[in-house]
Amino acid sequence: MGYRPADAIQDLQYFGEYGGVNPSISDSSTYTFLSAKTMFDTFEGNTEGCYLYSRHSSPSNLYLGEALAALEGTETANVTASGMGAITAVILQLCSTGDHLISSRTIYGGTYAFLKNFLCRFGIEVSFVDITNPKAVQEAVQSNTRMIYCESVSNPLLEVADLPTLSKIADEAGVPLVVDNTFSPLSISPAKLGARIVIHSLTKFINGSSDAVAGVVCADKEFCLALKDVNDGAGMLLGSTLDSIRAASILKNMRTLHLRMAKHSYNAHYLAERFEADGLRVVYPGLSSHPGHEAFTKQMRAEYGYGGMLTLDAGSLDKANALMEMMQGENLGYLAVSLGFYKTLFSAPGTSTSSEIPEDEQREMGLSDGLIRFSIGLDQNIERTYHKMKECMEKLGILTPVNAMR
Repeated sequence: MGYRPADAIQDLQYFGEYGGVNPSISDSSTYTFLSAKTMFDTFEGNTEGCYLYSRHSSPSNLYLGEALAALEGTETANVTASGMGAITAVILQLCSTGDHLISSRTIYGGTYAFLKNFLCRFGIEVSFVDITNPKAVQEAVQSNTRMIYCESVSNPLLEVADLPTLSKIADEAGVPLVVDNTFSPLSISPAKLGARIVIHSLTKFINGSSDAVAGVVCADKEFCLALKDVNDGAGMLLGSTLDSIRAASILKNMRTLHLRMAKHSYNAHYLAERFEADGLRVVYPGLSSHPGHEAFTKQMRAEYGYGGMLTLDAGSLDKANALMEMMQGENLGYLAVSLGFYKTLFSAPGTSTSSEIPEDEQREMGLSDGLIRFSIGLDQNIERTYHKMKECMEKLGILTPVNAMR
């Protein structure tokens, strides 16, 4: 791939008002105009570079949006107050009463709940399919289908979407492929693989410090402007506006994203290989045993690896909970939802981030009670971390010393 996202981010240059190396923060909710006509033009969306009201846009949000557009290689980007703020605005911008959309069956629980439990209020139909089965996706297309939605790497099962194939199906149907790329920033660039719209929860890897909630929609100018339209833009009218101070903070953290993602991936890959060799049921796209390994490898930028997420099956919910509590007690990470932190985070998704999915559907898609989702941190000595984790597993009988010697 010729496009290099880290270089594109690095090449952006912003100075503060007094020459600061960071851009000044626009700590204002509203903006003055020198003429009434300019205000009118801005309301009509005719004047770029003028700021009206921070729910519409602000300089701080614009800077962050430009960096995220550079990350994904799109024309522009709109930042939002959360990942769900980005997801819901896109879906409601594209779909109306009587419309239909296709979604991956395994997605973030909040997205699943919105698609299954909320959209039905508006008469919008959703087909949940195995996104790794192109034939199933193709067969789900209807005359009223308005979009195909998936995650590059699914939450929490880590299924890998074949984005070029999905984009071809979407193009043939005349609908956009919308991709949530939260789990794989830099590693995968969906817009370069055919996606029309790319979404992130900035809360996770992109910010990286678990101190802000934010989201983004990366797309062409026409769609992003439509989202901000004062008359019928879902982004504008639903009010999911990101605070300028948070935008400035996330922009600073983006400067180290390439370093962090490489380390997250290295550490996760190391642990996955060691635990698989020990006989544990580990899912990680970097393992040749992963069904989506080849698809990920074809789409990835090798320098950023296969991502920082892996899952491990402890055998039961009780063992999973005991292991997570013990690892937290040993300072190996935190029993917490979310991901992308410098410290390893772990949770049992069936009873947390995917609890919105009914238990029978969890079983059908392969989400077991004992599954633990790991967001692997930036540990400098990952071999030490591995041995300490292994000791916890041996104490709980999840891993026996005999297995550990394999």
